[in-house]
Amino acid sequence: MKVLLYAEGLKTIGKSGLGKAINHQIKALEYEKIDYTLNTKDDYDILHINTYFLKSYLLAKKARRKGKKIVYHAHSTEEDYRNGFIFAKQTSKLFKWWLIKCYRLGDVIVTPTEYSKRLLDTYNIGRDIYTISNGIELDFFKRDKKSGKKFRETYGYKDSDKVIIGIGLYIERKGIVDFVELAKRLPEYKFIWFGYSPLAVATKIVRDAVSTKLDNLVFAGYVEQDMIKAAMNGCNLYLFPTLEETEGIPIIEACACKTNAIIRDIPIFDGWLEDGKNVYKAKDVCEFEKKIKAFFNNELPSLADYSYEIAKSRDLHEVGKQLHEIYDIVLKK
Repeated sequence: MKVLLYAEGLKTIGKSGLGKAINHQIKALEYEKIDYTLNTKDDYDILHINTYFLKSYLLAKKARRKGKKIVYHAHSTEEDYRNGFIFAKQTSKLFKWWLIKCYRLGDVIVTPTEYSKRLLDTYNIGRDIYTISNGIELDFFKRDKKSGKKFRETYGYKDSDKVIIGIGLYIERKGIVDFVELAKRLPEYKFIWFGYSPLAVATKIVRDAVSTKLDNLVFAGYVEQDMIKAAMNGCNLYLFPTLEETEGIPIIEACACKTNAIIRDIPIFDGWLEDGKNVYKAKDVCEFEKKIKAFFNNELPSLADYSYEIAKSRDLHEVGKQLHEIYDIVLKK
């Protein structure tokens, strides 16, 4: 068995959650000792395709003509596209049509969560859909006080500062507008946002948010995984005000680092992230504000030890085993 792992435009998407998911696939296959290639000119038995751009579509069509087996990884849905970049709302139906056209080229479809599977089930794609988490590298993301200290030193935070971090591209869907609004309402706390995407394709409300100047707000831009790990360990609280996800890798990383988190109360997190058990949830800005204050006033206890169980179940060693099972199923079809 040899797998061609393919992602179009990896240099462009490499800094996104999708880029991170593809790196996780590579490590998962290596843990499972599955032979793979990233070179489309190599011979292979299974095409595991992660993107839906034109070259991806044409490659999948070519693979089908050659009788190759195809696993199409559904990282995207119309729902998570709709509140993204400029003109996304106007083109979401066209995007859904194209996704269906691409995904139907797969012998099977893999998607990160039961929530995204339920959405895809309504698309009538006509393929078996399997759920496999994008995973977390538990050997890397873990509690580390030394790296947490490095984070505070790098960004000039004192030990006494109450620091709240956010992570994501500069898109409306990630909740960056609410993150900035909370920084305005809560000047006694420090807010820092990691992640970057071109503002030229962002909506006006996002451009306005990112241009906001506050003494307690920092936009750190794109940083490597070492700094994300350090930030998770050095902050007091991780805020995830996202409006839509197919999984949301950063919250799993937060769980792995035993970082307390307040997340948006949306359907994607139902059934695995539970309010008051392993995270805290809020529906809107006012509720986020209320819970942040309650957390720092010691009215909400730490849930860090309980959240770690979420990360353990999504370790890349387990993801590799699950992918191996899917590959075996496809080869037998």
